[in-house]
Amino acid sequence: MASKYREFTGLNLPLIESEVLAEWAQNQAFEKSVNLREGAPSFVFYEGPPSANGMPGIHHVISRTLKDLVCRYKTMKGFQVHRKGGWDTHGLPIELGVEKELGITKEDIGTKISVEDYNKKCREAVLRYKDKWDEITRKMGYWVDLNDPYITFRNEYIETLWWLLSELYQKGLLYESVSIQPYSPAAGTGLSSHELNQPGTYKDVKDTSAVAMFKAVRNEKSEFLFEAASAAPIAGEQEGEVFFMAWTTTPWTLPSNLGLTVGSNIDYVLVKTFNPYTHLPVNVVLAKALIGKIF
Repeated sequence: MASKYREFTGLNLPLIESEVLAEWAQNQAFEKSVNLREGAPSFVFYEGPPSANGMPGIHHVISRTLKDLVCRYKTMKGFQVHRKGGWDTHGLPIELGVEKELGITKEDIGTKISVEDYNKKCREAVLRYKDKWDEITRKMGYWVDLNDPYITFRNEYIETLWWLLSELYQKGLLYESVSIQPYSPAAGTGLSSHELNQPGTYKDVKDTSAVAMFKAVRNEKSEFLFEAASAAPIAGEQEGEVFFMAWTTTPWTLPSNLGLTVGSNIDYVLVKTFNPYTHLPVNVVLAKALIGKIF
């Protein structure tokens, strides 16, 4: 029996969209794509998850399209692909949004508002736009289970994470190290890379900087500097001392610095001058372009 194909006289994308979505919903296409693979190898997928305290944007549609492509491809390859939706309900942006809405700061929690009321307000805010997220999820044809999502503020989710950490610890897979952590004094917490990329995080300001001198180690690589410094000695000069001048706008990080960076396309000069603190003669290395600013 020959199949009849529907003819289109024009491309009405909104109409096609609604027809396809309606057919998928009526035939439970997503559910069947999972159930028909019962017993097949699993490909497990957990959604992002996004935060529902803000409206979804086009960048969410793009990233979800890529996720959906992978899950559909794996389904076509014969895997059973359970897609579990989720909601991210933790993070500084949620707290700051609530504090801005209430007109409070971190210091007001426990005084102007109780911890319990503050937490309650945050719980309300984190899922404020859930209906909008569900709507765009269905509208873009993103196949993911929205009926039983994982929500990060629920105890079963939190306790699961602690259990996983304990398992990793018992297997000796956790290690302790050190790293430089961005910190917000106003919020009283460390900052993630995501939080550092929030709108308004960075702005151009004029600030003072500190110039520090780092004493050079004399070896075969730096010998040419010491030879140049001794070519025209100044009375009272400490022989053999050469310092690199470096500036920073974050002097509190100096104790943790492990090295200096030089530019391959920058011209450097060796200058005989006087230490502004000890007033003794000193040899310093700095960028040639900065001579007029430093001296």
